[in-house]
Amino acid sequence: MAAEQEIYALGETPPLGYVPPKMHASLIRPERFGEPNQAFEIEEVDTPTPGPGQVLVWVMAAGVNYNNVWAALGTPVNVIGARQRKGAEEDFHIGGSDASGIVWATGDDVSTVKVGDRVVLSCGMWDENAEDIAAGADPMTSSTAKIWGYEENWGSFGQFALVDHYQCFPKPEQLTWEAAAAYMLVGATAYRQLMGWPPHIVNEGDPVLIWGGTGGLGSMAIQIVKARGGIPIAVVSSEDKYDFCYQMGAKGVINRKEFDHWGRLPDVDDAEAFGTWMKGARAFGAKFWEVLGERKAPKIVFEHPGEATIPTSIFIADNNGMIVICAGTSGYNADVDLRYLWMRQKRLQGSHFANVEQCAALNQMVIDGQVDPALSQVFPLANVGDAHQLMHENKHQPGNMSILVNATEEGQTDLNL
Repeated sequence: MAAEQEIYALGETPPLGYVPPKMHASLIRPERFGEPNQAFEIEEVDTPTPGPGQVLVWVMAAGVNYNNVWAALGTPVNVIGARQRKGAEEDFHIGGSDASGIVWATGDDVSTVKVGDRVVLSCGMWDENAEDIAAGADPMTSSTAKIWGYEENWGSFGQFALVDHYQCFPKPEQLTWEAAAAYMLVGATAYRQLMGWPPHIVNEGDPVLIWGGTGGLGSMAIQIVKARGGIPIAVVSSEDKYDFCYQMGAKGVINRKEFDHWGRLPDVDDAEAFGTWMKGARAFGAKFWEVLGERKAPKIVFEHPGEATIPTSIFIADNNGMIVICAGTSGYNADVDLRYLWMRQKRLQGSHFANVEQCAALNQMVIDGQVDPALSQVFPLANVGDAHQLMHENKHQPGNMSILVNATEEGQTDLNL
């Protein structure tokens, strides 16, 4: 253990509870906006100080998510400029919306965790004193809700991360630091989609269609559906991704490249184009029956591609079923044939991350071994940009990626202090 000093090299650990004035972090600055592999750079910055209700965490490992591809590009939102317009002084962004680590310091009025606790962090932040929350609103629907490590600064790509107390959850003891850092954002997002919108939740025997089965969201969704007794059917872009989905627990897998009707819905007045689209959608539905092994429609369609797939998702969902969406990775302009919504009484539901109870429920599933983080690749802090570049180009391996921050090597489950 090192003595008290102004800054600690990566791999050095200060005395428990001692907060050095400065820290190393991988920063994005406006002048570096562009390709992710050029946008991140390790610099020395002042260590943040926890205020009331806040927790400072010594970051052992950090997760990789697409939101910091956007942060690196500077689009669709310049997150640095957006914060500065609201009064923030920092002219940099420390990203990272997933982490595992150790509570190092707490501000006033923190009783949920203590210094030395091993934790994983969620990315949902809000003002606990907001009027809408005080009136009973789900915090994730509050006007104050933000995503830490993207909309808010001081994320996990630094030696210390600054969070609110309710973002801390017990680290599963059996997991390595890097695995524990990989699952919360995608896992809790998937949990809310599948379990957060009653009565449309996964029950025993429910078929569920899951887009992007090898991605972070999809890998979590498959496992959650399986653990709930549902029947997960995954969609992927190539046959070499089938085995991963089966390992996660999928009953069947569909290759979307076998179909070509993706994209915006044709005008219903264009009989030829609409007929061609309908033929493709029906063929996709028949393929779902084939891999499921019976002629049943999905009770829930787990959506995130958006523009390219929403028309098919709405068509294929069961009567009184739900299409639940948390993103628009293929585009935001999605067409809806309203006839299927009202005549067959289907539900199109938006969903964004998760509240404290949902994060805790997902975390317990990981602790109990029902959900695996599906860790695929691990990088050192110096290669944060390379990891995001792979994600930007869709060249990353199936599953989730992690960054070693203060952890010195893969495979560590704790830190001797």
